[in-house]
Amino acid sequence: MGALVLLTIAIMFFLPKITKKLPAALTAIVIVSALVIGFGLDTKTVGDVASVGGGLPTFSIPMVPFTLETLYIIFPYSLILAGIGLLESLLTLTIVDQLTDTRGRGNQESIAQGAANVIGGFFGTMGGCAMIGQSIINVSSGGRTRLSGITAAVMLLVFILFLSTFIEMVPMAALVGLMFMVAIGTFEWASFKVLRRIPKSDALVMVAVTVLTVIFDLAIAVLIGVIIAALVFAWDSAVRIRARKRVDENGVKHYKIYGPLFFGSTATFLEKFDVTNDPEEVVIDFKESRVVDHSGIETLNKLTGKYQAAGKKLHLRHLSEDCRRLLANAESFVEVNIMEDPHYAVLSDKLS
Repeated sequence: MGALVLLTIAIMFFLPKITKKLPAALTAIVIVSALVIGFGLDTKTVGDVASVGGGLPTFSIPMVPFTLETLYIIFPYSLILAGIGLLESLLTLTIVDQLTDTRGRGNQESIAQGAANVIGGFFGTMGGCAMIGQSIINVSSGGRTRLSGITAAVMLLVFILFLSTFIEMVPMAALVGLMFMVAIGTFEWASFKVLRRIPKSDALVMVAVTVLTVIFDLAIAVLIGVIIAALVFAWDSAVRIRARKRVDENGVKHYKIYGPLFFGSTATFLEKFDVTNDPEEVVIDFKESRVVDHSGIETLNKLTGKYQAAGKKLHLRHLSEDCRRLLANAESFVEVNIMEDPHYAVLSDKLS
């Protein structure tokens, strides 16, 4: 079986270098199957693993009680499966776009996949999604249009209904070699070269997602990867907030803020100000900054309260209408400039 696997890999590797008129995957399966059948080699076939024969499905409504208890049982698993399906489909779409130098529509793909799974559920089908392996084989064999996907689906149906006997004769070694080549072609080998040159946080996310995918599943791995990336982004944004200070000819001190003001950067933001030693009039300009969440609003309230208690005048410039509405202690300190003030929403308590 090991020799047949190596033969399959060799055919798929060298045949495209000789000619691209023959699909390498199909050619490898045919040659290895012919060798096994012709010489009567004792090796495991698809039929030894499972039967692929079947018939057309029939419509039926799932025989489960339609209660909240049923929903509580099903929902966690359906959420995980939907996440895995969407992630694999969008990942497949990205890989196919790279191979074909095109741009797919992720929203259209997701809606179509969801609709197909909902309808398929009434016919007793398993949940499905785009398959990286099959898609790469399809594209590598020359498939470029929707017709190639439709042809694959129709032929799969024909094999199940009429040609299952022939499919069950295919050696497992051919399929193993095929999937080895798919894995080799899918893996981003260039990541090893850039692993030492990219930021350590990005390398941590890459390694963590890879390891967690093997331990758990793709959905959990990506979720944890997104959380790690979000925490890293929050930390980077927190330490990058800065203020450029100057005193104009009238003795007014100006603070020009750069970077987002949110829960992670509030402490650093407050450290920029010297309420005791500042002059009687101070201007804080948010033209190059954004107040992202309610923690930022509370920090501004706290800061305006400090200047108010010190008997000093504070002006807040270039705040959005949403920010001005949420500022409770700064109503008389905010300068309104309709022509220059930005328009953006601030995350509420629940979201932040």
